[in-house]
Amino acid sequence: MVDKDWKPEMKDLPWKMIGTPRFGGILIVADHASNRVPADIELGIDPGLLNAHIAIDIGVAGIAAKLAAHTGASALLGNVSRLVCDTNRTEQDPAAIPEITDGFPVPGNVGIDREDRLARFHRPFHAQLSRLLVDAPPSLTLILHSYTPSLTSRPDEIRPWHCGLLYDEDERGARAAFPLLEAEGLIVGDQFPYSGKVYNAAIERHVENDGRPYLYIEIRQDLIADDAGQSEWAERLWRICNAVAVELAG
Repeated sequence: MVDKDWKPEMKDLPWKMIGTPRFGGILIVADHASNRVPADIELGIDPGLLNAHIAIDIGVAGIAAKLAAHTGASALLGNVSRLVCDTNRTEQDPAAIPEITDGFPVPGNVGIDREDRLARFHRPFHAQLSRLLVDAPPSLTLILHSYTPSLTSRPDEIRPWHCGLLYDEDERGARAAFPLLEAEGLIVGDQFPYSGKVYNAAIERHVENDGRPYLYIEIRQDLIADDAGQSEWAERLWRICNAVAVELAG
């Protein structure tokens, strides 16, 4: 899907918007949606790694775009690889600009001006998300990520879940979504394969501190690696997000 409002001169922004945010709508946030590395940044890695999970959450951009095609939905996508700057980490977390990830070194991130990198990518992304939540408060914020069937560094540890729901202190969205996902025959992880109490930089800052309704989901990448899988999950998430939004508003 091509965003008709996206212009070439916007390509260097650390975020990309699809759709029109609306009060009471659904906002999709997919901060690991891109593997783009700006031309002036050299990571010093094998270019093939830019197509791996350490660089991008495979499948989420397609799902987000399909969801944002619905009236009342919009999507905020990260427009730079997580290897350049990971906006799902706090500024103080070394992993916000990783020097090594899943066993792979990133030599181009060693000895850099971290302040400059954060100011260029991390802060503008979060500033845009804050603006969206204030200017057009959604009925639900869907935080969308994907994960590998196993880690490269631990290939024998197979992850059996089709998806996982994450949360920190506010479990409302997860508890509403669990039975809906399980009713579709899915194996759903409760704080698996990651915990929202650990990976909580975005939810704590933008939704939980202000009591905003949200659903934080991780989907296994092999299920959404192609258009068919992305379409299936976009249709599923649209139904479930609307049901969760209604329940949380009641």
